[in-house]
Amino acid sequence: MAWSVALACASAGEPTEVFRPGLVPDPAAAATIARGLYPADTLTETGDTVLDFALWPYEDELFVGAFDRALLLCDRRLFHLDDDARRIADTAAAALPGSLCGVLVLHTVIHGCWFRWYESGELRREVFVTAEDGVVVDQGERLPAERPFWRPIDEGAPDVPLPFDPEEFGLALAAAHMFGRGIADRGADGFLPLELPLRRFKHA
Repeated sequence: MAWSVALACASAGEPTEVFRPGLVPDPAAAATIARGLYPADTLTETGDTVLDFALWPYEDELFVGAFDRALLLCDRRLFHLDDDARRIADTAAAALPGSLCGVLVLHTVIHGCWFRWYESGELRREVFVTAEDGVVVDQGERLPAERPFWRPIDEGAPDVPLPFDPEEFGLALAAAHMFGRGIADRGADGFLPLELPLRRFKHA
């Protein structure tokens, strides 16, 4: 399956503890976060949906899921990998005190993965890889889920073309560090990340 994803996911605690059945969304908190991201814009709330639908929004859309101990944010502006994308990522990472936050961008056209990892609002890891250009950014200490992917390069293989699949790489990071399970995997407890509820906003 080919994935396009522009997602920030923060949890105040280990994801395996936070993401489980019974999470109740807070629409008012979602609206506060959305308007804080774009204070100069007019944002209109257009209803509710689930993460499966929200992962790759239209350019004029924003999706926010606010919960007691978790935050989800889907915004295609993350794809631009520019100062505004970093602002959005930093804002999501700082929204929950003491949280862990992963920011994942996958795009099928460039066949690449951009991932940022925060602990208590501090950026600890940033990596950007594409199948064609290899390793573009590799900063900070590698996370445990990354290590099997890097082994060929560490053993002397060239990074162009990239010796691993960027999508598999990104989804492995999401499973290990963002949700505590595969984003499309329903656990024995019945919880499926793709069914998480989000509030939908449209830029005027």
